[in-house]
Amino acid sequence: MKILNLYAGLGGNRKLWQGCEVTAVENDPRIAAVYQRLYPADTVIVGDAHEYLLANYQDFDFIWTSPPCQTHSKMAKATRHKLKRYPDMSLYQEIIFLQAYCKGKFVVENVVPYYTPLIGGKRMGRHIFWSNFQFDDCKIPTPPNFINKCNLAGKQALMDWLDIHYKENIYYGKNHCPVQILRNCVHPIVGKHILDAALKS
Repeated sequence: MKILNLYAGLGGNRKLWQGCEVTAVENDPRIAAVYQRLYPADTVIVGDAHEYLLANYQDFDFIWTSPPCQTHSKMAKATRHKLKRYPDMSLYQEIIFLQAYCKGKFVVENVVPYYTPLIGGKRMGRHIFWSNFQFDDCKIPTPPNFINKCNLAGKQALMDWLDIHYKENIYYGKNHCPVQILRNCVHPIVGKHILDAALKS
């Protein structure tokens, strides 16, 4: 089975996938290097996942895409954030595109947004999923104070929770939280649960 894993991050969703050929696309070379070390058999491309999807969607049996969630998250609307910005609409571009053109199975993942989703999806824990197949709930309890784990001790706790370990401290832009990249991960058990459902369908 040929799988395209877009905005791959650390590959939380991918960790328990077996017996498949995975191409991962990640824009940040530091994150891509960790991903490649964790999953050496995968083909890892450093580049624009949004454009890669448009050019290559027809070459894969299963597509998992996790467009950037920051502008959709409830934290984006929290009072401590002074910067107001438009939601990144590439999320909905990809949902509509895949619904119209994808002949294989697909899932689009994002955080539960601060607004009513423009296209109905399946909410599961802190995530919302859009797909062209059905799957049951798979609830993995999040660690206590999940959102407040913003230091190196929190990093260790989340690495243990996900069973994804690396030494680097990777930060997004001016965000000095070493845990954000781990909070963005879909838990490996959820990733396997969804792929299993795609295979059965």
